[in-house]
Amino acid sequence: MLLKNKKILVGVTGSIAIYKTLELIRLYVKAGAQVRVIMTDGAKKFINPITFEAISQNKVLDESSENWDKTQDYNHIDIGKWSDIFVIAPASANTINALANGLGNNLLLQTALAYPRIKLISPAANTNMLKNPITQASLKMLKLCNYEIISSQTKELVCKDIGDGAMADPVDIFDATCKELLKDKYWINRRVVLSGGGTVEKIDDVRYLSNFSSGKMASSLAKALYYKGADVCLVSTRGYENLPKDIHLIKVQSSNEMYEYLVDSLRVAKKGVLTKPTLMDSSTPTLILKKPFLFMVAAVSDYVPAFPQDGKLKKELIGTSWSLELKQNMDILKSLDKEGIVSIGFKAEMDETTAMNSATRMLENKNLDGVCLNILNEENSFGSENNNIELILKNSSYEFKGTKLEVSLNILEKLQDEFNQYE
Repeated sequence: MLLKNKKILVGVTGSIAIYKTLELIRLYVKAGAQVRVIMTDGAKKFINPITFEAISQNKVLDESSENWDKTQDYNHIDIGKWSDIFVIAPASANTINALANGLGNNLLLQTALAYPRIKLISPAANTNMLKNPITQASLKMLKLCNYEIISSQTKELVCKDIGDGAMADPVDIFDATCKELLKDKYWINRRVVLSGGGTVEKIDDVRYLSNFSSGKMASSLAKALYYKGADVCLVSTRGYENLPKDIHLIKVQSSNEMYEYLVDSLRVAKKGVLTKPTLMDSSTPTLILKKPFLFMVAAVSDYVPAFPQDGKLKKELIGTSWSLELKQNMDILKSLDKEGIVSIGFKAEMDETTAMNSATRMLENKNLDGVCLNILNEENSFGSENNNIELILKNSSYEFKGTKLEVSLNILEKLQDEFNQYE
């Protein structure tokens, strides 16, 4: 129930991409949101309003159904007051250009003119229509006027042309909506670096050592941070599929490669975030320096092959038994320069009797601000969708249980409460 009690207004214009909006509304409703739909006359040429009413479980607002009965809110003024966010998907080239020029000659445009909060637009048009200098100028104007543009895709369009113009996938629009609805002042413009997955240590060019870490917890935490408004960089070996596209993803394999990218990413994180100007606030970019966070979620190999080989080792040359020499690996988390950052480590244990002592030693020995302890068992194993985490801070601890995304959001809420007082 990620969007429980959130109210989302969806504007639908005349485009063949309208069928994607049905799936988008399904995602909103599944996440607990209340959804209402505004349809233009052009949109009704593609899909009957009753289809949207069935999926949203609310009456569609259009030119024929608008009313000013004070006991209802189905008009272009009151429906905007009802909603927390206005999402226009698909947004045709005609609608984009009309919005940029302040036109109000249909119900959807009138609603947008009267809507004071953030509006999301997901364009859908033929490539030439979208790339037309007039449309591009309109998109630039909208970006300066409290609109967020969700980039279109390059693929084969309904006209059989291949080019940019296909509407974004519903899950991408859903992610962008979650970010606008869930973002928090504490995390906005704050850089966060995460590591994820089990490292892959080369034996030869076809064999390696690794572990069972799936990378799912790191990806869930990265998504939660994105929803909260943070500037997210994830350095990971696996489990990063289907993440929001605005998350900066660095794909690595070995622990050495992971360490090098973490060093670079933390150096960038300490430089702060340069905000983008808008007509709604200031025309001058501002450098914001918020204390960055590091979440070391990756399962780094404790030992690595002492003599990794090029090519493939032949079993005829190895013999019937093989003694593979290993050496102790570097401790990435201990080696990183954590000065000026909030650093949170992750600890996976299987023995409940020693887990807490192990996590406490990690907190002290590696100079961390917190440790997330994960005790592995049959119900809580690598690769599962759920997790049970105990967040251990220097003077307190908190336990969270649920899906990995739910646990991640709860961890962030608690960290915000804990460290907000020091800034």
